[in-house]
Amino acid sequence: METMLIELTNQKAAKLLHELQELQLIKVLKISVNGTQKLSEKYAGKLPSDIANALHTYVTKSRSEWNSSI
Repeated sequence: METMLIELTNQKAAKLLHELQELQLIKVLKISVNGTQKLSEKYAGKLPSDIANALHTYVTKSRSEWNSSI
């Protein structure tokens, strides 16, 4: 069997997929509901806190250097 990832662009396609599943022509493995998720929630915990703190310090320092006169 071959597994494919399909993005539905119309809700009518979902009905067709369910009908194909009832005919035992395909098997729906996972139904994904994509809600609007904040990026902060999506990527929370992806970066270790020590590295995140160092990065934050670096960005803050870089911004202050950019704003200061040469």
